[in-house]
Amino acid sequence: MDERMLVFDRHAVRLHRERAAATVGSVADVLRDAAERLLDRLDDMTRRFTDVLDIGGRGVVAPLLRARGMRVVSSDLSPAMAALNGGPAVAADEEWLPFAPASFDLVVASLSLHWINDLPGALVQLRHALRPDGLLLASLPALGTLAELRAALTEAEAALTGGAAPRVSPFPELRDCAGLLQRAGFVLPVADLDEIRLLYANPFTLLTDLRAAGETNAVLARHGCIPDRSLFPAALARLPAEGGRVVATLRMAIMTGWAPPQP
Repeated sequence: MDERMLVFDRHAVRLHRERAAATVGSVADVLRDAAERLLDRLDDMTRRFTDVLDIGGRGVVAPLLRARGMRVVSSDLSPAMAALNGGPAVAADEEWLPFAPASFDLVVASLSLHWINDLPGALVQLRHALRPDGLLLASLPALGTLAELRAALTEAEAALTGGAAPRVSPFPELRDCAGLLQRAGFVLPVADLDEIRLLYANPFTLLTDLRAAGETNAVLARHGCIPDRSLFPAALARLPAEGGRVVATLRMAIMTGWAPPQP
């Protein structure tokens, strides 16, 4: 891949997820809420799916799929995270998937594709892993996710140092998500928005939850130096509050796309 296209440090992503395998249970309720909202789309379909690939489900998605009577294979960049899924699982890079063509009739990726440099290429690989008329069901954090934290960090760091390093991952706009599916060869691509608002009595819990989920900064352009110890307290003090609790917003682009039918 052209180095100019690289946004994320994939080695850091793997290390973050490997570390988070021991702590992700503490944020399982949020991850499960997001996964259930995604899987609700299946309730509106008459099609029934049997063989499913779970991409990056962090031990939450695979049990929900099995409860629907599906056979599930899970994949994760981190071996430790892959092992949490309680069934057949492989450790694999989403940018270099090892699955044969037409292996699955459903692929589910719940909040797991946003640290990929070549997202269109990964989507093409997922389409190839699907059987004709198979379904991709995915959610991505969309533009506006953690907007409160991004603004607070930028303002606080600018006040402290006169500049600001990227500390929150860039997210796609909703209007671009259906286009990504179409570019990857999916038919009937649809992208709509769902939103989860999280309220924290202790703002530091927001940062610990992000770390517990493996969602700490892996942007290649991130600052390599340890930030000033006053940065995060200053930033968290700037977060908006409701009823004495600080607000963090997760805006999810829910994406559905079908593999083309048999010619």
